[in-house]
Amino acid sequence: MSKVHRVTLDDVAQAAGVARATASRALTGSGPVSQTTRTRVEAAAAQLRFSPHQAARALASSQAQAIALVIPEPDAFILGDPFLSYVIMGVSEVFHDTTYQLILVIAHPDDPPTKISQVLRPGYVDGAIVVSQHGSGQIAQAIDEAEIPIVYIGRPWSGQSLLYVDVDNRAVGHIATAHLLRQGSRRIACIAGPVDMSPVDDRTSGWRAALSAAGVEPGPLRHSPFTASGGEVSMRSILESGEPFDAVFAQSDLMAAGAVRVLTEADLDVPGQVRVVGVDDAEVGRATSPPLTSVTNPAEELARGASHMLLSILDGEMSSEQIHPQILNPRLIVRESA
Repeated sequence: MSKVHRVTLDDVAQAAGVARATASRALTGSGPVSQTTRTRVEAAAAQLRFSPHQAARALASSQAQAIALVIPEPDAFILGDPFLSYVIMGVSEVFHDTTYQLILVIAHPDDPPTKISQVLRPGYVDGAIVVSQHGSGQIAQAIDEAEIPIVYIGRPWSGQSLLYVDVDNRAVGHIATAHLLRQGSRRIACIAGPVDMSPVDDRTSGWRAALSAAGVEPGPLRHSPFTASGGEVSMRSILESGEPFDAVFAQSDLMAAGAVRVLTEADLDVPGQVRVVGVDDAEVGRATSPPLTSVTNPAEELARGASHMLLSILDGEMSSEQIHPQILNPRLIVRESA
C-alpha cells in the first residue's frame, strides 16, 4: 500500500511559487505580504486542503525559543525614556514565565540594514516585538521584510501589518486639545515628536481636529525628539518666533517637562499664562513644577498585549482571519499645569 503524502507548508509554497516564509506570512498574517501574493497562496492552500492552523503549527515546529524586542533608537534615548523602560518591563514580565529567551535589540539609526536582518531571521529568533518604529530609513524596510512574525507596539508606519497594539493616538491629541479649549485657551501650540512616526502623525491630527471643531486656528507647531531637551528646543523656537500662544500640547511628558522649564526661565507662569498638557502620565510629569496634566499612554499594558499577541501566533492559536489590532482608549489625568 502506498503511503499517503501529508501536505506541508513547503508544498503550498511550491504550488504558489513563493518562498516558504512568504507562504507562512500569507496564511498566518504574521508579516507584510501583498494582496496578490496572499490570494495566490490562499488559493494554493485551499486546493491542497492546507489550513492556516497547519501553517501556524509548521511555524512553531522549528522554533529557536528566542524572541527579539527591537527598539530602533540610540542607547541614550532608551535609557532616558520612561515609556520605553516600562515597555521593556512589560515584555520581560510576560516572557519570564515562558520557555522563550528575550533578546533586547537596539538598532541604531546609522546601522546597516544587514545588521538587523541577521537578527530577525528564522532559526535565530522565532518572532519579534518592535517599539518606537520610524518610517524612514533602511532599518524600517529591513524590519518590514523580516521572515518571522513581528508584532508592533504602535501602528506600523507602512500600514501593511495588522499585528499591532496601540493607544488611540488621534484621541490622545483630541482629548488634550479639547481640555485646553475648555480651560479657555485659544492659541494652542503643539510640540510634536519626529515626523516619521505614526503616533506623532495621529496625535498631531487629533490636535488639528479638536481645534477645527472649535473653529480655532492652530498655534505654532514644532517637531523634535521625544526628549526633555527636544521639548526645550521646540519651546525656545516658538518663543523666539514671536508667534502668539497661550497653551502647549506636548506629545510626551518628557517634552512637556522641557517646555515648562523654558517657560519658567522666560518668566511665564504655568498655568497662569500658559497651560501645558503632556502625554504618558509618567513619573517625570508628576515631579514637574507644577505637576503635569497628561493623557495616558499605558506602556506596560501595550507591552503585555503585544507579547500575548506574538505568543498566540507562535503557539498556533491565531490565523490570519482572527488577527485584529488592539487599540486602547486614553484617559485625561488633570493636574496643576492645566
